[in-house]
Amino acid sequence: MAEPSNSGPRPVSHRLRQWLLEGMPRRSRRLAAFSEPDHSHPCSPWWKVMCLTGLDYFSTLGYQPGIAVLAAGLLSPLATVVLVLVTLFGALPVYRRVAKESPHGMGSIAMLEHLLPFWKGKLFVLGLLGFAATDFVITMSLSAADATEHLIENPHVPAAFNHHQVGITLVFLAVLGAVFLKGFKEAIGVAVALVAVYLTLNAVVVTVGLWHVATSPQVVTDWTRALTTQHGDVFVMIALALLVFPRLALGLSGFETGVAVMPHIKGDPTDTEERPTGRIRGARRLLTTAALIMSVFLITSSVVATLLIPARAFQPGQPAYGRALAYLAHEYLGSGFGSVYDLSTIAILWFAGASAMAGLLNLLPRYLPRYGMAPHWAQSVRPMVLVLTGVAFLITWIFQADVDAQGGAYATGVLVLITSAAFAVTIAARRAREHHWTVAFGVISAVFVYTTLANVVERPDGVKIGACFIAAIFVISLLSRSYRAFELRVTEVTLDETAERFVRDCARRRVRLVANEPGEGDVAEYREKIRQMRADGDIPVEDDIIFAEVIVRDPSEFESSLNVHGQVLHGKYRVLRMESSTVPNALAALLLDVRDRTGSRPHIHFEWTEGNPLTNLARFFLFGVGEVAPVTREVLREAEPDPARRPHVHVG
Repeated sequence: MAEPSNSGPRPVSHRLRQWLLEGMPRRSRRLAAFSEPDHSHPCSPWWKVMCLTGLDYFSTLGYQPGIAVLAAGLLSPLATVVLVLVTLFGALPVYRRVAKESPHGMGSIAMLEHLLPFWKGKLFVLGLLGFAATDFVITMSLSAADATEHLIENPHVPAAFNHHQVGITLVFLAVLGAVFLKGFKEAIGVAVALVAVYLTLNAVVVTVGLWHVATSPQVVTDWTRALTTQHGDVFVMIALALLVFPRLALGLSGFETGVAVMPHIKGDPTDTEERPTGRIRGARRLLTTAALIMSVFLITSSVVATLLIPARAFQPGQPAYGRALAYLAHEYLGSGFGSVYDLSTIAILWFAGASAMAGLLNLLPRYLPRYGMAPHWAQSVRPMVLVLTGVAFLITWIFQADVDAQGGAYATGVLVLITSAAFAVTIAARRAREHHWTVAFGVISAVFVYTTLANVVERPDGVKIGACFIAAIFVISLLSRSYRAFELRVTEVTLDETAERFVRDCARRRVRLVANEPGEGDVAEYREKIRQMRADGDIPVEDDIIFAEVIVRDPSEFESSLNVHGQVLHGKYRVLRMESSTVPNALAALLLDVRDRTGSRPHIHFEWTEGNPLTNLARFFLFGVGEVAPVTREVLREAEPDPARRPHVHVG
């Protein structure tokens, strides 16, 4: 009689979990779960990736001209020229250098990570990640909310839509998340089509606007007369334009996402992870081309908006508020073309969050799992898409899809990241002894510090929202670190020739390791340790003993490889020495490796740790030492669930 087959359709929950975690590195019982994350990405030519990051950058044309007029009035074109100069001679050189120094998509954060050691460095990075999350998540929610505003402002849309702004914005965000759940190639394909159509329509609107300016000389004459009457001296105009410039900072968005999506750029066949020359060249072309295109559009759109649209039309509730070019499209090209322009603006604003989503999907998994500050599934794309979409939902609900309420946080996030990038490249140039670049980047850093502070003073709500993001990342990260404290964090165990000989010789008998905290290293230390262990642990005299010593270097690191060195001290004491971020995890990894090499379960002997158990547990979380014996046993229990195969732990 045939055995009943166990094969059959898997449960829906299992198939759903498999789909969500597709592409996630497999967990290993013997080694750390995060041995090496899979950061492989589908690669595309630089100009296609430019369309992805340009979704955020180019989409600001939907509202930037109106912001400029509201902020600077008649000085809007001059203030926009200042913005373009800062873009081309400030942000662009900075991020071209960032692309060279950090070509794996980690941006300026990676460059600054090594400035501060241990926990200071980790907390500093978490703070920057908080501002990055502010920038990118607010990009998603603000762009979707602005798309909703353009939708309901269209004259052909029923008035009933005005009362469902939050619901429409949530639908936009849900569809955006669905595209990323489908796949990343689909997102790039949509981005290319949207950017091509949107820039073409903007070129038509701006060209028609410039033609009207050129054929109506009185428009320019009226503007210059009003400008001279209002401000008089040219130097006063320049000074005012410099003061007003920080309010136009939204026009600088897109640079951080430009380097964050670098792994998606197709490089040369000869590229390596250490020297991705083709990828760097493609990223620089991306940044330069996007900046030049945007600079032309910023200046020309500011000119036509300032000269052709009545000042009152820019006020809240008026037809040009937040949609100056859309107003011109309807005014000069008719309702049909205007509606097509509205549709393209709605589409690119809706999908502008794609560049932010792509940046976060590349950025967060490179830091938080490596720090032990995110669960294992954070390395998989689809669960992160669901989490980020949910956060964008929450932000939209809190701010009721209000574009103005989110603008301060968006500008603050953008400016903090650009300022940190400017500092990073200044330090890089100084270390490379490039004096001229050091001075140049130092001046650029000062400009962005001024811009950031001016924006914070004027719109302090941005810092408050950013602080909420930072606090959330800190709390979640530390809770995750605590929850995962007993994981096996060693990615690889390597024994040198002497250590292998020690293990091989003892394998013929019983392998007994004695955990020893490195001290003076004299004969008395090891002689007394052996006497105490044999007395407290009833170790037979005939059994061999090998000392295991761990030196803690950087307890803030979550995972590391383990290099074990064997030494014979004072002619008779065998010692296995290793460096790690934590003592218990290193000893547990060594025991499991010895078991697998010898085929027998090794024994390890500890002394009880003196002092308050809670204090010692806190010392383990922060400094990698403390409750060594019970924590080692707990790490072994989680790594090897079968008690019959688990190494023995003795405490005397």
